[in-house]
Amino acid sequence: MDMTGKQIIPAPRQTVWEALNDPDVLKECIPGCEEIEKTGEHGFTAKVSAKVGPVKAKFAGAVELQDLNPPVSYTIVGEGKGGAAGFAKGGAKVNLEETTEDGAPATILTYEVNASVGGKLAAIGSRLIDSTAKKYANDFFEKFKEIASERAPGDAAAVPAAETPASDAKPAGAQTAAAAPKSAPAKKEDHAVTETADPRSEEMKRLGIPAENVYDGLHWAAALSWVALAAATVLLVVTANA
Repeated sequence: MDMTGKQIIPAPRQTVWEALNDPDVLKECIPGCEEIEKTGEHGFTAKVSAKVGPVKAKFAGAVELQDLNPPVSYTIVGEGKGGAAGFAKGGAKVNLEETTEDGAPATILTYEVNASVGGKLAAIGSRLIDSTAKKYANDFFEKFKEIASERAPGDAAAVPAAETPASDAKPAGAQTAAAAPKSAPAKKEDHAVTETADPRSEEMKRLGIPAENVYDGLHWAAALSWVALAAATVLLVVTANA
């Protein structure tokens, strides 16, 4: 399985680099991630749980960052196991390039993922796996862009400024109403995730592969692909998916 992609992150390159190597940020961005831990200067382990219809799945994996060239590029190498469904090994190359967006510092993030799989999972159609991976990549980067932009130097001062008037104006109905819109967007994002559909059910039944194992692989693969940075966890997931 090979995947490539490009994302423009609304934050300086150094900020993006630091966020990509922050376990807390990765945990928040990877769908279903329960835990991410650093196992060394350049190693990560992760646990992810996901739901496919009525089935809930949990999986774990480990990755290592190599060829580091801060804050420009690095390579992610990982391995995952999907039990009876099969296994996967692979890696991803991540590159960060400085740019500007609307006059503000931004970063072009490009990634190249390559993974090999074995077992029953290898019989699943590549189109199904690729489409699932793309969806997870979009989910990951949507959240990552939000966090990275909040960490950007220019936005750091803006966030407190926006919150102060709201807290001081508790008696004022107008300012209380102004705070309401902030809740609405958050609900929409949660709703979008809840409505996620899984097109793989019939294919899984046909191949006789447990739903939880198939999901594990797809989920990891997707995550790894996108983020290569988030890395550790996703790559492992790809293992089960492919």
